[in-house]
Formats: sequence, C-alpha cells, structure tokens
Amino acid sequence: MTQGTIRTGIGGWTFEPWENGQFYPEKLAKKRQLEFASRELRAIEVNGTYYGSQKPATFAKWREETPDGFVFSLKASRYCTNRKVLAEGGPSIEKFLTQGITELGDRLGPILWQFMATKKFEPEDFEGFLKLLPKEQDGLPLKHVVEPRHDSFCTPEFIELIAKYNAAAVVADHAEYPMFADVTSEFVYARLQQGTDETPTCYPTKDIDAWAKRFKTYAEGGVPADLSLIAEDRKVEKAPRDVFAFFITGGKAARRLCVLHHRRQGQRARRREDIAETGRLSSLDYGQMLSTTPPSTRRAPPVVAEACLEQA
Repeated sequence: MTQGTIRTGIGGWTFEPWENGQFYPEKLAKKRQLEFASRELRAIEVNGTYYGSQKPATFAKWREETPDGFVFSLKASRYCTNRKVLAEGGPSIEKFLTQGITELGDRLGPILWQFMATKKFEPEDFEGFLKLLPKEQDGLPLKHVVEPRHDSFCTPEFIELIAKYNAAAVVADHAEYPMFADVTSEFVYARLQQGTDETPTCYPTKDIDAWAKRFKTYAEGGVPADLSLIAEDRKVEKAPRDVFAFFITGGKAARRLCVLHHRRQGQRARRREDIAETGRLSSLDYGQMLSTTPPSTRRAPPVVAEACLEQA
C-alpha cells in the first residue's frame, strides 16, 4: 500500500549551542544556517511568526534558500488565538494570512494555531473560529492544525467539530498538555516535547523507534493502537496521510541529533543488502526513504555516529 510522506524536523534553526561543529559546521555563517538545516531536515516549525509579522521578502528568501520537498510550518500570530472570543479574531487572522506567507509557495506547510493553556472548549465559539480559516490563500491550499492545551477539549464533540472543517489537532507528547491522537484531516501533526539534553539523541532511541512506528501507521492510513483516542468509537477512512513530526522545547540542545540519528542509521542500513531482515532501519527512516526529499549525505555530528555504531 502507498503511504503519505513522513517529514521530521525541529522548531526554528537559530540556536547557539548548535554552532561550532555541534550541528552546523565550524565557521558557517549565520546567514547560511537555514540553507544547511533545510538539507539535513525535512521540515522546520517557525515560532517567530507567533510573535510578529514578517515581510513578504523574508518568506521569499526562505523559499529560495531551501530545497525542493522541504516545508515550513508556521505558528499563527498570538493575536489570532489569545483572545476571549475566538470567533471575533477575523481581522487578526486575515492580517496573518496576508502578510506574505504565500511567498513560500510549495514550501508552505501546515499553519499551527496554538491556544493558551487556560483556554477552555466552548463549542459554538470554537466553530466560529474554524469558520474563519480559509481553505486557500492567493490560490495556495492551506493546511490547518489546532493545538488546544486545556483538558476541556478532550471530548468527542471537539474531535467531530475539527473533522467537520478538515483541521488536524496536535498529537502532543507533553507532560501536562493533552494529546489528540485522533485522525481528523488528510495529515497528522505531532509535537514531541519530552526530550532532554541529558539524552544525546533528545529522546531515548527506543522511544524514537516507537514514535517512528506510529508515524508509519499514520502515513499508511491507520491509527496507532498504543495511543489513546478521544473519540474511541469514531470510524476513520483508511487512506495515505502525510505526517509532520517536530521535536520541540525539551532537549533543545540535543533534539536535532534525534532526527539526524535516524537519518544516519537509515544511511548505514541502506548500504546493507538485508535491510528488511536486520530490523535496524527504523520505521521513521523507512518513511523518510519514501519521502520526496532525498536523504542528506552530510556527516552527522560525532555523538550521532557513536549512537549509530552502538546499535549497528
């Protein structure tokens, strides 16, 4: 069976501990960091758009610096979601969508609408908000994903509501915020936020492999059996789905190694003739092998290579 594209990435690309050979090559100019990162990863979630608008020329520059198949996920402006009445956010939503994001062209991925942890689910108001989200902007199709962070959203009514508007909810691996593993759109969006800097690969490799299997299941049109659903009795059509998975917040200094670890592991396994039998090629890498973007051939940081050697 065919499957959707699995893209893994991180939040942002500017972070000083990643410099000087830790991720970015030594002496690499800051202005070339996006160029480098976009060839090591398959997607980046942009947090800066949450705090302020960007110029159209900035989005155009990002597009020019990144390769085919790479995408940006943009976090929508806080003025759209941090409000008492969401349904009154139309002007803010329009301002965000018309700032020039379509200059990204095919590099534009999902738009993340994140809500305050204190924001409770009010069905009528939330539907009013969903009605404000257009299906396209300047002729470019839009993908919308919402991230409620209050337990009041953990109800089948919410799942049915976002499915009605073809919006996804974040599969959040977080210590405090709820996880919405239900499939409600043609894509799945995960934010993995329990990594630590004490773990060289951000998440333990066994946990990465577990998530990799879940992403492959999603990409093939299924729903992971080991994740709890909000609407347990709801039936979902089995169809290939794209998956976007980001390592966010926890373990920021190590999270890019988490992604690169599995890319490197996949490159090693692909040089063997018994890929299917060894079991050493993670499901995440398998999904990346089928992605439209070819895997990078750049050398991973030493700690990643060491981790790969230990598992080989």
